[in-house]
Amino acid sequence: RESFHMAIGAVAAHKLRSALTLLGVLVGVFSIIVVMTAMRVMQSYVESELSQLGDQTFMVRKYPMILFNRPEGLEKLRRRKNITLQEGLRLQESVTLARAVGVEADFWAGQVETRYKRTAPDVRLSGETPGSLPAHNWIVQDGRGLADADVEGARDVCVLGNSLAKTIFPTGSAVGEPVKINGVNYTVVGVLQAKGGSLGGNQDKFVVIPITTGLNRFGYVWRSLTILVQARDRASYDACVEEARGLLRIIRKTPPTEPDSFEIASNDSLIAQFNAFTLTVRVGVAVVSSIALLAAGIGIMNIMLVSVTERTREIGIRRAVGAKKRNIMTQFIIEAIVLCEIGGVIGVLCGILGGNATAWFFKLDPVIPFDWIVLGLLICSVVGIVFGTYPAYKAANLDPIESLRYE
Repeated sequence: RESFHMAIGAVAAHKLRSALTLLGVLVGVFSIIVVMTAMRVMQSYVESELSQLGDQTFMVRKYPMILFNRPEGLEKLRRRKNITLQEGLRLQESVTLARAVGVEADFWAGQVETRYKRTAPDVRLSGETPGSLPAHNWIVQDGRGLADADVEGARDVCVLGNSLAKTIFPTGSAVGEPVKINGVNYTVVGVLQAKGGSLGGNQDKFVVIPITTGLNRFGYVWRSLTILVQARDRASYDACVEEARGLLRIIRKTPPTEPDSFEIASNDSLIAQFNAFTLTVRVGVAVVSSIALLAAGIGIMNIMLVSVTERTREIGIRRAVGAKKRNIMTQFIIEAIVLCEIGGVIGVLCGILGGNATAWFFKLDPVIPFDWIVLGLLICSVVGIVFGTYPAYKAANLDPIESLRYE
């Protein structure tokens, strides 16, 4: 406790010098915490978004959800055959371990108009089959969802996202009302429960129509669809994935020696891909921060050596009145640690604020990476101990008589 108070007094006695010394530690810790906080914000967003797909649902697509391939790999993906509606329907008829199978396609973002209101041209329109609703965890709040008859007859009906329904029908129920989508009339048959906002947008601002209606209207020649498969339960999930993979290879006539001509993506696989991608960023930041902390440690050692020289007479007096070498070493090592920890605490606070600026900008929930905070402060202590030991050792081994003579 006495050494700590002496360290605080020494830091306060040379404010400018101490501030410049701890600046390097501040920058190093800040760079770690700000990136890790921003990564944690994005990771929590990705995990929450993917969890809306359902932990028992996986997707079958032509392209990977997250694409890290080099150009030659991308060209190989382009040569794959598109996934068609017929393939999706055949899989739906053949798979035995699935609770629901849906096929979907995104068409455009445009304008929706009613007699009450007209939206901005940013409403998502997607074509779906009835099995897509449970796979997406979409729950019908009012009216009904899509029916097989809607898809078979390519009817001009639609299901609205919750906030969109409230926007274009502010005074009553939307069910049964006509809407004009891209200049074409549809009839609303259902409204979904609300899910909220994400990344500065609103994920309830969309329209669902029968996939056959969308394909007939917007074309299907160059369009590859997405198949959604929901397993019966978590226990049968892996078996359902393998069954769907085998059936699709048969449906798409893939030779046994050839790799899959499609990608299967789930919550876990997408999160793993995201973490693998961000690992490179985290390693790069760790390297840069280590260089900054190394430079800061050298600066601390230099300042501590200057401090030992300036306080030679003080050290001699302490030794003369009975202080032992370990007392002198403890005093100067704690002073180095205090310098590092002050810089570390300021760096942590600035890093949390800077990292959560991402959350504020994208309207996400802020996070506090406690594990990285503890690690950052622990690194500060290590830097203080490592680079403060030599100056402390030098101070502890000064000759008391020579120290008392020092002017």
